[in-house]
Formats: sequence, structure tokens, C-alpha cells
Amino acid sequence: MADEGLVHPRDSFAFEHGEAMDRAFITAYERNRLHHAWLLTGPQGLGKASFAFRCARFLLGHRRDSRYGALGMSPDDADVRLISAQSHPDLLVLEREMGDTKLKKNIAVDAVRDIGEFFSKAPSRSPYRVCIIDSVDDLNINSANALLKVLEEPPHKGILFLISHNPGRLLATIRSRCRRLNFPPWTDAEVREFVTRTLDVDEEQLSRLVRLAHGAPGKALALADEGALELDAFAGQLLSPEKPPRSQLQAMATQFKASSAKNDGARKFATFVACLSDRVHERSLSAETPQIGQSLAVLWSRLSQSVSEVEAVNLDRSDYFWSIYNDLIQIR
Repeated sequence: MADEGLVHPRDSFAFEHGEAMDRAFITAYERNRLHHAWLLTGPQGLGKASFAFRCARFLLGHRRDSRYGALGMSPDDADVRLISAQSHPDLLVLEREMGDTKLKKNIAVDAVRDIGEFFSKAPSRSPYRVCIIDSVDDLNINSANALLKVLEEPPHKGILFLISHNPGRLLATIRSRCRRLNFPPWTDAEVREFVTRTLDVDEEQLSRLVRLAHGAPGKALALADEGALELDAFAGQLLSPEKPPRSQLQAMATQFKASSAKNDGARKFATFVACLSDRVHERSLSAETPQIGQSLAVLWSRLSQSVSEVEAVNLDRSDYFWSIYNDLIQIR
């Protein structure tokens, strides 16, 4: 994982629990067998993007710093500073772009085609040119095929880092052309220790963050930063005998519906569903009667598909929230 605190991967220098990844990359580098494409896989929040930028700094920079491990680079290195400023000429980073009010659903095919032009030029400051795609899960079929063309013709002195949270959904031909590094989840005890020294939360909040993180310390930090604890408490209220007042329900439904630079309703809805799903599943295991347990299990199954269902057919998130709430109040 990255430095303590929620920072962008490009500014993350320390790398906890990453010795095996460091060793795999530096061994290939020292043996002059550096693969042109590295597929970094594992659940979100395990430091895959941090590792990609870590490798980019190692390949593009010049001042090593052993304080930050085998691939450690000095924050004062000129090339490292350019990477942090998003202005290094030998580094290309592809992410979903911001639309008028929210992030676009996919990385555009034109952006992926730019990779070919980027690698067609010789490095200007460093021995290599590096491209990071965060994440390849955000490619549509056209942009995925455009990437495949790049992978089929490995660029000279060009290295790609492809970040994937769901590698099973990628084209098999993309997976087969990459060297894969899998990032395993941390234990709950390790996540708890990390969160304890990183965030100022009470014991109940700590326990909830650890549970919701599912072994991904970065996810715990992101959840806290996105207001997940408030949404989790609200989800807990929905399962309590005394439901929240109508005004609070309406206010939350409005937040889920809105989409703007200040209020990402889609992300807030996804976080809420994750919190509620976890609480419903936990409650179903200790239900008062088998009938209630069965009803909660059915709701849990529905919740596990709700975010993808809403986004796939562009359903109204506010309406979907009220539908979930109606299901909840009918469970007795």
C-alpha cells in the first residue's frame, strides 16, 4: 500500500506489503527481461496504481532512494517532480475523463489510439517511455481492440502498466500478452492496524471500515474520505425498528439522484448499497426467524446486482432507493 493518508498514487512513495511485487519487477529489470506490458490485478484499494507510478518513477527517474524500498526514488529527483506535476514527457496516463457533470463511463477509443503515437517517439528525458491505464476495466470493446493492436506490436523502450480490478472481464487476448502481477488482500488485522494509525475514528467506525474494506486498506481510506461512515450509519438505521424520518429519506434519495462535480450521486449510491448489503447479509445470518432470514437473503441477492443494473440501463437511482426501502419495511 501507499503512504499513510489518502493521496494520489502519483504522489505515493512508501509501499507496504509490496516487497514481492518490487522483487518481481526489479529482477526482470536487472536481467534485461522487462516485459513490455504488466497487468496489475486484484481488488480496488490494494495499491496497484501506486505500484504502477512507483515503477514509472524507477524507469524514468535517476536518483534512487533506498528509504522507499527496492524501487524507491527520491522525491527531489527532477523527473519524479515532473511525474507529480503530471508534465513528464515520457509518461502517458489514461483514465476516464470528466464530462460536463460527471466522469464518463469509458476510456475513449481515441485516447487509446494516442498510445501508438506516444510510443512511436523516442524517449526525450529518460531511457523508457511509460503508459499507465487506470483502469483497463474502463475500456469499451472499441478501445480494448485498439489497445490489443498496441500490445501486438511491442514498442521499443516502451512499458505499459494495465490496472485491472476485474481481470476476468478483459479480452483473453489482452491478458495473454501481459505479464501478470496479482495483489493479494491484506488480513483484517493488517487493515485494522493500518487504519488505526492513519485515521482518527472510534472503535465502532474502525470495525465497520475494516469490514467494508474486504482486505483493501486503500479502500478503507477511500470509504472514509467519501463519507461512507455516514452512509453506513444511515443503512444501519434502515434496518433498525425505528426507521429514519421521511424528510431524511427524501434528502438521501435526492443526493443519490444528483450528479455534479460537487455531488457524485452514482458513487454515493454505490457506497450506500455496499454498506446496506453488508449489513443485510450480517443480519440475515442472525435473523429472528427462518422466514425473516430468507427475506433478507433475497434482498441481499438483489442488492449485489443493483448498482450494475442501475448503471446498465440508466435507471433513476432515487426511484431505485425507494424500491429498496419498500422491500425493507415489508420484512418482518
